[in-house]
Amino acid sequence: MIQVLVVDDDKRVAGINAAYVAKVPGFAVAGTAHTAAEALEILEAAPVDLVLLDHYLPDETGLDLVAGLRRLGHHTDVIMVTAARDIATVQAAMRHGALQYLVKPFTFAGLRTKLEGYAALRRALGNGGEAEQAQVDRIFGAFGTVSPGPPDLPKGHSALTADLVREVLRGAEGPLSAQEVADRSGLSRQTAQRYLKLLERAGRVRMSLRYGETGRPEHRYVWDRA
Repeated sequence: MIQVLVVDDDKRVAGINAAYVAKVPGFAVAGTAHTAAEALEILEAAPVDLVLLDHYLPDETGLDLVAGLRRLGHHTDVIMVTAARDIATVQAAMRHGALQYLVKPFTFAGLRTKLEGYAALRRALGNGGEAEQAQVDRIFGAFGTVSPGPPDLPKGHSALTADLVREVLRGAEGPLSAQEVADRSGLSRQTAQRYLKLLERAGRVRMSLRYGETGRPEHRYVWDRA
C-alpha cells in the first residue's frame, strides 16, 4: 500500500481528500494534518510515501514545509493540492521537487488520475535496470506534464500504466483475464479493464471469449504481436 499524508488547513476539505485517497486501490491514508507542524510530526513518526500538500497553512506555507523537509533529509514525494494558481508558486513548487500540482477545486476523477500516475511512476522506477529514451520520456511525463505519451491515449490516461499492462501481456504465455492482469501488475481490476479496452480499441490487444459451464463468458486478452 502507498501511504499518503493529507495536509490541508480546512478539516472538512482534508476529510474529503482523505476519503478520495482511500477509494483508490493501492493507496491508504497514513494520516491528516492541518498545520505544517502537525505534518512534520507525522512524517517523523512513521513512513509516508506521498504527501498531498496544501500551500496555505496557518503556520507556514506548503512550499516552506517542503524546503524544510528536504533540509532535514526527508525525501517523501509531494503533490501540491491547493487553490494557489499564480505562476510564481507553481514554478517554486517545481523547483522544490513537487511531482505534480493539482488546483482546487477538483473532482475525485482528477485526483484519481494523479494518484494512478504516481503509482505507475513508482512501479517504473522500482524495476531498476536501464531505460530506453521513450521510457525515460514517459517517466518524466508520468502525470502528463512533460510528455503526453502515445497520441492514441485519451486525456486522463497514463502512458506508464499502458506500458505496464502491455508488458504483463507480452510476458504471458497465453491470454489473460482482466483480473489476472490486475494481479500481475498491481493495478485494480477496474483500471486493468479500462486499459485493456483502450488497447483493444487501438488494435494493440486481441480479445477472445472463454465459455465456462455456467455464467457469462470470460473476456481474455492477448498482446497482438503482428
